[in-house]
Amino acid sequence: MRRVLVLFLTLLLLWAGVAQVNDLLAPAHVSVFAGGLFVAYAALFLPLGEGLPASLLAGAVCDAHAPVRFGTLVLLFAAAHVLLFAWRDRLPHDQPAGRLGLVLLANLALFLALSGLAAGPLPAHAGRWPRLAADLAASELFVALVSAWFFALQEQALALLPPDPERMF
Repeated sequence: MRRVLVLFLTLLLLWAGVAQVNDLLAPAHVSVFAGGLFVAYAALFLPLGEGLPASLLAGAVCDAHAPVRFGTLVLLFAAAHVLLFAWRDRLPHDQPAGRLGLVLLANLALFLALSGLAAGPLPAHAGRWPRLAADLAASELFVALVSAWFFALQEQALALLPPDPERMF
């Protein structure tokens, strides 16, 4: 339970950082979305019982400020987490470049899913797609710039915990 709490606290820090970046970018009418970062580390490196609750809690926090029904990001983060967890043995996540690629793909998939749910029918909202393309480019750039730092933060935060005797064997 301590590992879930520590991981969630790092995700809360990410949420606050993304909110600050979006506040700074608001005059330029651009926003960033870092959903891939909220699920990637937990899905790629932790057992399902520890990583999934942290991703679900982060999804609930992100849901509170998203322009979609509450629970949408919880479900999207859960789906992304479970898919990454299920495929992690077949994905190149032990090298930094592989991790970055997976985070960017997860972020892209989550961004497109969330945008599709929020935009509604295509003919009525076709004018939003240029803005969404700019937001996607900004989001992927942001995720690419901070993912290595954030993975290291999560790793070091979990390393601060005393070893769990049940996990040693």
